[in-house]
Amino acid sequence: MSAQARILGRMANTIPPGLRPVIAEQAGVVSRRQVLRAGVSRNAIVSKVNQGLWQQLHPGVYGAFTGALSREVRLWAAVLYAGPGALLSHETAAEVLGLADRMCPVIHVTIPATRRVRPPDGVAIHHSSFDYPRWRPQRGIPPHTFYPETIVDLAAAADNLDDVVAWVSRGIARHLVSEAQLRTAFAVRSRLRWRDEINGVIERVAGGSHFPLEFRYDRDVERAHGLPAAERQAKFLKRDGTRGFRDRCYQQYGLIVELDGKEFHTAEHHGQDRARDNEAAATTGATLRYGWADVASAPCDTAGQVYRALRTRGYLGCIRPCSATCRALLAA
Repeated sequence: MSAQARILGRMANTIPPGLRPVIAEQAGVVSRRQVLRAGVSRNAIVSKVNQGLWQQLHPGVYGAFTGALSREVRLWAAVLYAGPGALLSHETAAEVLGLADRMCPVIHVTIPATRRVRPPDGVAIHHSSFDYPRWRPQRGIPPHTFYPETIVDLAAAADNLDDVVAWVSRGIARHLVSEAQLRTAFAVRSRLRWRDEINGVIERVAGGSHFPLEFRYDRDVERAHGLPAAERQAKFLKRDGTRGFRDRCYQQYGLIVELDGKEFHTAEHHGQDRARDNEAAATTGATLRYGWADVASAPCDTAGQVYRALRTRGYLGCIRPCSATCRALLAA
């Protein structure tokens, strides 16, 4: 039996019929405003809490059940507490939408800029004058911002451009939002951090520069030093017949560049990397593998090494220093 069914079964004689489906669709959570509107008195609410039939989750928000609180209950409690126009947003909306792989310990809620709400423990309240697309009730799902608006909010709150790239990449790489939708969503915001950089980020991510390390390689290693453009996310057929992708492939010169943003690898991952590199050497050519430190901290040295590898395989172009202190020529 579901939690909602148990709730309604125990409370069938004490909850007005019109309120039962509301509570069921909100994971057993209800606001004082909803209860009063259904005809239940304030004294009745107090009585239910005192008798242990209901539990207060936030001021003016109740769980019509006893026992532990699920994640769904906490999300509904936060958005109902925040009141009219409240939407789950930022990392919490990303969690609901599948943009985030991890659950954020703080629940983020955005409300209209004209209202003020004191955030309870575990809840962050954001104020916005932006007119979000109207929320149409969806059975059992707390109100939240949609894909484009969520990515814009997260990008605006990001401390660095790498985080902006990461959020844009997740939306586009997972086919959750299109390049056009993102451009429109960013364009309609009157005040936006990273506005000067965002069009370039969207263009490069849509072109295959997925995730911060790849974006930095294309910008700081390849383009900044005048190297030829590699094919991004190049498809190849594995020995078992399944399809794989190489991060960057200079097909004409038989050179592959793999970019690994993970600081640590398990033995299993090392084995997979080795097998992939060996397969590349047997088919396409040699593989250069770079991590975060190579690209973010030493892009000039990395560019010089890539240039040497390309030159020995027939590349006739020149490498271009990115600044007066560029080390690429020395590394080349």
